[in-house]
Amino acid sequence: MKKRVSILLLSSVLALGVSCKKDNAADAEVNDAAATTEVSAESQKYTVDAAGSTIEWKASKPTGNHNGTIGLSNGEISVKDGNLEAGKFTIDMKSITVTDLKAGDGKEDLESHLKGLGKDDADHFFNINKYPTGTFEMTGSSKEGEKTMIEGNLTLKGVTKNIKFPATVTIAEDAVTIVSETFNINRTLWNINYSSKSVIENLGDKYINDDIEIKVNLKAKK
Repeated sequence: MKKRVSILLLSSVLALGVSCKKDNAADAEVNDAAATTEVSAESQKYTVDAAGSTIEWKASKPTGNHNGTIGLSNGEISVKDGNLEAGKFTIDMKSITVTDLKAGDGKEDLESHLKGLGKDDADHFFNINKYPTGTFEMTGSSKEGEKTMIEGNLTLKGVTKNIKFPATVTIAEDAVTIVSETFNINRTLWNINYSSKSVIENLGDKYINDDIEIKVNLKAKK
């Protein structure tokens, strides 16, 4: 009987492990900055709808996690022959928002810390007074089944790395939408090192994971 219970328990654990692993976000492919895509004269231009676009983020640590959004300030997408040709948008780092906390319950303090507005924490995370914006500029795209693999140079805190991630792209006559799958980026590659156990020693369990989950929701209008 004990043996049967043990087997059932082991099977349940393995099933749970597979399920959790399947739900985890995949890591974005990260490389050195690449040459950006040139825009041809024949391409159609779409202006990014900043109000209708957002970047969702989630950061975790041993005791829990926080999530929120970052807005865009402007951008443009070029389409040729029904495919993405080029694109660039500006990330408004001043718009960092925490969505899992309520006002008066630590929300304002965490947002200030992420933005680097405190007296001693300017370089802990994003230091928006020095780096008020980030950018993403496409360097290529390719089809893989129903998904589009988007490649581009992501610049944060003055550091540029090329990332590649899957997305669903919908192109219509008057609009383009890009909805990425959730993917991970290692924040330390952009010198966002606060409480990273891979950078700082002897943190014990007081660390924040290096990976940040990202999901891009972008809308552009002709």
